[in-house]
Amino acid sequence: MPPVNQTLPSVTVLIPARPEQADIKAVTGSRALDYPADKLEIIVARGRHPSVQRNAALKAARHDLIYFLDDDSVPQSGNLKLAAAHFADSKVEMVGGPNICPPDAPPLEQVFALVLGSWLGFFSSRARYLPLGQLRETSEKELILCNLLARRDALIELGGFDEKLYPNEENALMDELQKRGGKLLYDPRLVVHRRPRHSLKAFARMLMTYGRGRAEQFRVKPTVGSVPNFAPPFFCLYLLLLPFLYVWLSNPTVAALLILYGLAVLVQAAALVPRGGVLRSLGALPLIVLTHVLYGIGFWRGLFTSLKSPEERPPTDVRLETIRL
Repeated sequence: MPPVNQTLPSVTVLIPARPEQADIKAVTGSRALDYPADKLEIIVARGRHPSVQRNAALKAARHDLIYFLDDDSVPQSGNLKLAAAHFADSKVEMVGGPNICPPDAPPLEQVFALVLGSWLGFFSSRARYLPLGQLRETSEKELILCNLLARRDALIELGGFDEKLYPNEENALMDELQKRGGKLLYDPRLVVHRRPRHSLKAFARMLMTYGRGRAEQFRVKPTVGSVPNFAPPFFCLYLLLLPFLYVWLSNPTVAALLILYGLAVLVQAAALVPRGGVLRSLGALPLIVLTHVLYGIGFWRGLFTSLKSPEERPPTDVRLETIRL
């Protein structure tokens, strides 16, 4: 019987970081992964454009699988052995799981986590922030790049991440993998701990960035899967036009949608109580509304931003560091 190490695929952990960043939680977490050292390497890609950083590290990686972590992702020690088993199916090209707010995070961040994991706030994408259901074949809606494994060869064949996109560079790449018959798997047991944004301002900026990224992805690589993401921008348009419609039509039914929406938000806040308690669920209520409004504004912005190809941008310096185990 061959040694267990020979049956495990080799893995490169890829972590983008800022040039001057000293504290990289993902490096500490990666060192603690329960995986044979001779099958594991850790690469930190320092720079200021994550898509470019990941592509540079992807080309330099020596191993079969790439485990993408954000700099603040802290993986569970058993993640690699758990995920590696799924790649025994040759059609599986990506495996991911949720990133969960750690239990010791400050109360405000716990409220952000409730919003991210709410059905009304993030629909099917809430699986990125909660361990939901069972192992299943999925789409880019449920996977997130801060906790994602992929076959290196498949990514190289597709040219890596589209450097015009950030964020949503991984979403476009997942769509391409599925178009050619590759499987994407969501495993709720594959968990990293990662704190949400530290302030309301940072959370609001994130929401607008998510909206902008989705719109830019739709412009570059439109898919049917992106159609539901038009709901928040059209909701914003409805809110903007509501006073004029009410006066012009002199009909209170034009406000019916807003009344139904308010009821839905109240029901969602009540549904969060078993998980977050009364106070935090009440705190999440206005943030769910803020999520839709800011995502919608970001989406409208993303429809008109200037997307520059790598050739049109100033050169981006990337420094790769291989971490010794």
